[in-house]
Amino acid sequence: MNQATQDFIRPGYETQPIPDFPYAPSDWSRASAEELAQSEGLTLTEAHWRVVRALQAFYAQHEEPSVNARELHDALDEDFHIEGGIRYLYTLFPKGPLAQGCLLAGLQAPAGTQDQGFGSAV
Repeated sequence: MNQATQDFIRPGYETQPIPDFPYAPSDWSRASAEELAQSEGLTLTEAHWRVVRALQAFYAQHEEPSVNARELHDALDEDFHIEGGIRYLYTLFPKGPLAQGCLLAGLQAPAGTQDQGFGSAV
């Protein structure tokens, strides 16, 4: 985290990297992710946290505005290939591993990953 970023951190949030989440955004906390998960009807397990870490690491290696949904999809599919890839991730995140996963990871989901209504003309 550079000095310019530290100047804009909101009170009550971590200013140092969280040990288990080294790539977490500066305004993210595990507690806030747990609250969001509860509102989404999810009970977070270690498998969920692994996905959150993977998403945060991917975003740390790429510029956020240019994160491509297909690249992120493929990276997650590869990272979790042994468990079953994207199909497995949908069992963890029923609303979509990209959209729901990014929400819990404190990241902006790539364009086109948040369904505005299946079958709608939106």
